[in-house]
Amino acid sequence: MKNALVRGRSGNGGWTLVELVIALAVVAILIRIAFPSYNAYLVRGSRQTAQSELVALANAQEKIFLNSTAYTTNVTGAYTGQSAGGLGVTSGKSKDNRYTYSVAATATTFTLTATPVAGTPQAGDGNLTINEQAVKTWGSKTW
Repeated sequence: MKNALVRGRSGNGGWTLVELVIALAVVAILIRIAFPSYNAYLVRGSRQTAQSELVALANAQEKIFLNSTAYTTNVTGAYTGQSAGGLGVTSGKSKDNRYTYSVAATATTFTLTATPVAGTPQAGDGNLTINEQAVKTWGSKTW
């Protein structure tokens, strides 16, 4: 009995309500701190993925230009290597479905844009663009 009193517990070895409440409070505080950081990490990771995909699409546009001296205006069409074809992104979205791709092109210029999909964590993150001169923007910043 003396050892039980020194440890602050009775002989049954269970948790008291106060100990459980304290443990839950500590867990809640940790979640409150960690969750926003985790969401920011996911948004940043998806943005970097979309940036990589935009660079790959810009490279495909340059290959198309070399083959047919014009850029394609179609993101979702099958890639044929010609300006009459597309870039081969059949869904029109990034691989994680957080961005929608579009292209504005003339015979000698293009701008590829990745727009965040509404209802995803990316919403409000800003558009990503790249053009034929490799000028890359994220909102009003360069990337």
